[in-house]
Amino acid sequence: MNVVRCAEPGRLVFEEQQAPGTPPEGWALVDVAYVGICGTDYHIFEGRHPYLAYPRVMGHEVSGTIAAINAPIAQLNVTVMDVDAERLAFAARQLGFLVIDGSKGSIIETIAARTAGTGFDVVFDATGNSRSMQSAFAYVAHGGVMVMVSVVPDDITFSDPEFHKREMMLIGSRNATRSDFRHVIASIRAGKIPIDQLVTHRTTLRDSPRDIAIWAQQKSGLIKSVIDVAGSG
Repeated sequence: MNVVRCAEPGRLVFEEQQAPGTPPEGWALVDVAYVGICGTDYHIFEGRHPYLAYPRVMGHEVSGTIAAINAPIAQLNVTVMDVDAERLAFAARQLGFLVIDGSKGSIIETIAARTAGTGFDVVFDATGNSRSMQSAFAYVAHGGVMVMVSVVPDDITFSDPEFHKREMMLIGSRNATRSDFRHVIASIRAGKIPIDQLVTHRTTLRDSPRDIAIWAQQKSGLIKSVIDVAGSG
């Protein structure tokens, strides 16, 4: 097929390259009819784009006909990342989640291997750690969503070129709506949430000052702790 490639800033080359062939799962092959020239394309040609490498085939305002499509079976894969081995083992063994040990190796390389290089469609950060929150932007797929459940007193900064490159959405989540609670309650009643496995520590209201102080330091085996107020007497 024919392409116009920006070999380097200021130099465009018309040339041939091998057609992509059968699209991989989740992708479509488009027989391009028209391509609009965007201001971004001019920036690429002039060498003023902040994060693109050369040589580069430009053009993203595409009009054409779908020539082939390889649609996957819809499914939801949940992956949990932590640096605590016990929590990871629990998530894998008791909840059936895929896990990533954030204390080992390159997280970016691991995520790339798990997602065929695309990243995750939705990333929730509930770590309460500003460094983790800032790093999580790099885990989001193009067009994906970053949800910050964590609330920290620090400033959170991120690379604007990386943010715009992904065309991602950033959401701060602090509260839940009535529909959220209804969904959770219905899921518990239907047995979809393993409460008995998630609640690992219990205390009374009377004993909670002592136990909370202990659990704040001793995290071994702790997933979720609950204060039994009604049964406290």
